[in-house]
Amino acid sequence: MTGTGEAVAAGVPGARGVRGNGGDGLPRHAINRATFRAIAGARGGPEAVRLLRAGQLSKRALLLLALRREAPQDEGFRKAYDELCALQRTDRARWEEVLLRPELDAWAADCLRALSLGPAVPLGLEGPPDGLGGPDGLGGFLRSGAGPVFDLECDGLRWAPVVDHLGPHRVDYGRPPAGPLSSGELGRWEEQLAAAWKVLVRRHRRHAEAVAACVAVVVPLNPAPGGEVVSAAARRAYGAVATSLPGDPVLLALALVHEFLHVQLGALLDLVPLHRPNGPAVYHAPWRPDLRPAGALLQGTYAHLGVASFWSAEAAAGVSEPARAERECVHWRAHTLAAAGTLLECGELTVAGREFTEELARSVRELRG
Repeated sequence: MTGTGEAVAAGVPGARGVRGNGGDGLPRHAINRATFRAIAGARGGPEAVRLLRAGQLSKRALLLLALRREAPQDEGFRKAYDELCALQRTDRARWEEVLLRPELDAWAADCLRALSLGPAVPLGLEGPPDGLGGPDGLGGFLRSGAGPVFDLECDGLRWAPVVDHLGPHRVDYGRPPAGPLSSGELGRWEEQLAAAWKVLVRRHRRHAEAVAACVAVVVPLNPAPGGEVVSAAARRAYGAVATSLPGDPVLLALALVHEFLHVQLGALLDLVPLHRPNGPAVYHAPWRPDLRPAGALLQGTYAHLGVASFWSAEAAAGVSEPARAERECVHWRAHTLAAAGTLLECGELTVAGREFTEELARSVRELRG
């Protein structure tokens, strides 16, 4: 992290950036302090998303380059990789779209792990018949998406997420994905997402702008066995939010904010270590019955900053059950502050992690409620 200057660097061929101090000649991503603190307070907006997105592009490009070097005999992967490199030269937007397919990160990492175990292990864990480049590999990411695009617009702000109800799902969202969906079910999803988008744009504009810039995919989930709404984000699926469909668009808007912040923090952690590797120590999270390691507690605390700020804005708007909004804001404000205090006392945060958590806590204290 730098004290002054602009966010820079993409560690991929042709990217502009500044040289790091590592002596390897590779460009380095950097985050100026103002942007870092804005991210910590969940107010980074599209500018922060662009910086973190560049980091994800670099990481994924490096993962694919590592696969190319580890599996030079895989002709299918070579062809798909060459096609992707050609896109980088001729259609940069499409190249970025492919690299940022949410589950490409997890797929590439799983393949590298499998290759590290030796030639006896099938490529891609299960080993698609035509190798790493086929329809279940990089070639599949180069082809069309896994669902319809819902083009949502409200008050001049557009969001066009893919609703991925077809899969294959290469990451675990903690609940079984719903799908394939019927045309009627897809229609209900489009209707509810449009209603949630209006809530976000008209009462949570800053969050809406960040969601539109980051979240490219919505993965439908089945609800909990008791019918409760569930939502999730996966650490290695940048740009994707998974959720079941609540009947209340306010709750769907809340789920989008909550899970977006998980996604954003995961991308930041790829650039700036905020805590030491999780050890045996675990800590109380006010919103869970089980104890959590420091990294998981930081994730939950940051996401619940979004929850508290959401209900604070709902209470201020006074249009969505004000008593509920006030009650939820007070509840989540107290829980988030308590968790931030635990983090600051645990001794497992880096210097940057302490600064991040202090700014997070300051932002919570400033909320109405």
